[in-house]
Amino acid sequence: MENPVQLSWRVKDQLRTLVIAVFFGAVVGIFILYPTNEFVYFYEHRPLEESTPGSFAVSQLQQSLQGRTPKKTAFYAIVGVVLSVSAALLYSAMHRRTERIEQLSAALGGDLRALIARGESVNLEFKSSFRWDMKESKVNRALEAVVLKTLAGYMNGNGGTLLIGVADDGSVTGLQQDYKTLKKPDRDGFEQVLMTAIATKLGADSCRDVQMVFNSLENQDVCRVIVAPAHRPVYVKDGDSPRLYVRTGVSTRELNVQEAINYTSARWPK
Repeated sequence: MENPVQLSWRVKDQLRTLVIAVFFGAVVGIFILYPTNEFVYFYEHRPLEESTPGSFAVSQLQQSLQGRTPKKTAFYAIVGVVLSVSAALLYSAMHRRTERIEQLSAALGGDLRALIARGESVNLEFKSSFRWDMKESKVNRALEAVVLKTLAGYMNGNGGTLLIGVADDGSVTGLQQDYKTLKKPDRDGFEQVLMTAIATKLGADSCRDVQMVFNSLENQDVCRVIVAPAHRPVYVKDGDSPRLYVRTGVSTRELNVQEAINYTSARWPK
């Protein structure tokens, strides 16, 4: 919550912006909108032999400044003020939204440091990358399968968080190498590729159990994948053999057929 001093400063700043917008809008209305409209009016309704559009518009503006057309002058001034104030309010709203996003990003960044400091646990795991093999310096699709198994394990359990772009020791590796493998090398492209993989390998309805948040830490992007418990057993498609994974301690384990039957019966009773 803002303190009284901050609130007073914000109100004064908004009033100053409003006054400037009103003044600027009136000037634009009288000196730009008014003559522009008269210029167009001349072309549409007056014969060119009488005068030129430019001289006609100037003469109308002079009459306005001399107070000979007060109603028309006031009209254009009001129109200019409305447009200017509307633009100022829109800019102010966008500016406040940007500030809020920056504040939330900073808070999430601080929270991310604390999260990493806790280390891996039953509901927290780190992955250096999604598809880029740090050791081999090339794309490794097997890494994607490992990420998907982890997500499925969380879905089949009590949920959890996967940090992609963080090594096992807690050091930040970032997503830059993964970005380079994408057609759209940015956060949006990364999210699209990961969501597509989830829909393909785990089922389209599994996407609703996943939320991604990107944080910037040490000038590197980290993807925080927040996973909710699933409403059904989530199998990982591996050729013709769907596999069931669950989270056990700090690792994800595949269940054999009998274990899978027993687990799903207890976890999702009919």
